[in-house]
Amino acid sequence: MGTPMITVTTMGITMPTEATPVSGLEQGSDLALLGLLQLVSPALPIGAFAFSQGLESAFELGWAHDETSLGSWLAGVLDDGLTRCELPVLVRLQRAWAAGDGEAIAQWDCWLAANRETAELAAEDSRLGASLTRLLGSLGLLPSDLSSEAPALPAGAGYVTVFAWAAQVRGVAPRQAMLGFAWAWLENQLAVACKALPLGHTAAQRLVERLRPSLVAAVDEALALEDEELGPALPGLALASALHETQYSRLFRS
Repeated sequence: MGTPMITVTTMGITMPTEATPVSGLEQGSDLALLGLLQLVSPALPIGAFAFSQGLESAFELGWAHDETSLGSWLAGVLDDGLTRCELPVLVRLQRAWAAGDGEAIAQWDCWLAANRETAELAAEDSRLGASLTRLLGSLGLLPSDLSSEAPALPAGAGYVTVFAWAAQVRGVAPRQAMLGFAWAWLENQLAVACKALPLGHTAAQRLVERLRPSLVAAVDEALALEDEELGPALPGLALASALHETQYSRLFRS
C-alpha cells in the first residue's frame, strides 16, 4: 500500500505533503495514530501539567469562574490564539521538516518566540520544548539520530517546533498533528480548571463536547490562513499571564 498523501492549503496554493517519517521507522496509519496519541498523552513526561497559560490568573481575577465563563474563555483563546498562531505555524514547521528546510524551521521558531508576550509564556514554550527534545533524544528520535541530512533543531527550540518534528518522524499527517496539538491544549486547560476552579469532571466533559467541533473548525481555518494573516490577538490572556507573575498564591508556573 502506498504512502498516504494529504493536502495542505497555504498562501493560496494547494500542494501535496507526504506524511512520511524521515527514518522510515514508522510505517502505516496505525503506527502513526499511536505515535500521535503518545505525543498528546498527559503521561508524556514533559511537565505540561505544571503550566496554566494564564488560566489560573483568570480564575483569580474572576474572568472565568464557572463552566459557562470558562467555555467562553477557552473558545476565545482558541479562536484568536491557537487558530492564528500555533496551529498554522505547526503545519508550516512540519512541511519545513519534511522538506529539510532548516532556514524556514529557524524562521518560524523565532516567529513563535517573538509572539510570547510575557516571561511566563516564553518560559513555558522553551521549557516544554527542551523537555520534549530531551525525551526524543532518550528515544533516539532527534534529527541527528535519524538522518545526517536532516536539519538540526534550532538552539533552544520551542515546543511547537519540536512537536512538529516529532509528528513528522512519527509519520503523522499535518492535519492530524494539528488536531492532536489542539486536543492536548484543551485537555490540559480543563485539567487546570479541575484543580484550580474547581470544575467537576462531568462539567469538563460537557465542555469537551461543546468545544470539539470548534477544534475542527480551528484547524480548517488555520490551514487556509496566509502568512500575513498570522498572529495572536489575546490582550486579556497576556494581561492575565503578566499578573500571574506576582500572584500571591499559585498552583501553576504560568
